[in-house]
Amino acid sequence: MPVTSQLPETAVQRAFRGAMGQVTSSVSVVTTLTDGVPHGTTVSAFMSLSMDPPMLTFALDRGSNLLARLGVGSVVGVNVLAAHHDQIALRFAGKGDDKFADVPWRVENGAPALHDRHAWVALRLSQLVEAGDHVLLIGDVTGADATPSAPLTYWKRTFGTHQTF
Repeated sequence: MPVTSQLPETAVQRAFRGAMGQVTSSVSVVTTLTDGVPHGTTVSAFMSLSMDPPMLTFALDRGSNLLARLGVGSVVGVNVLAAHHDQIALRFAGKGDDKFADVPWRVENGAPALHDRHAWVALRLSQLVEAGDHVLLIGDVTGADATPSAPLTYWKRTFGTHQTF
């Protein structure tokens, strides 16, 4: 039998949000093309799912404008941002249609790829799974690369980067 919390739901949500704020995550911009027009949004919830075959998964809020443009078979790019891209992360986290203005990009593997990124993974979506207030998108990897630059990270509601010791 699963263990359930004795806390009221709002307290659990508050505690969960606080706990997740203590977890460092990379910051990425997920992109796609619709009729030749680029679209994208900032995400911090993605992970490699499988190496054989190569698969990746990420989550989008059900109300996401990007999610409304995606379905099984859609091509997307996951642009893992470099440490100096905090302003790009903020721009793509907001609403609006002109997120790509003054942001250098090109099409790679069928999706918008930001220049000067930390890493890149191109996907063809194979599954969309409803999960609470988000949708989990699962894709087959069609291309990937990485640079030696430091990644942009998010921890305690602030941007930073990883330092080795």
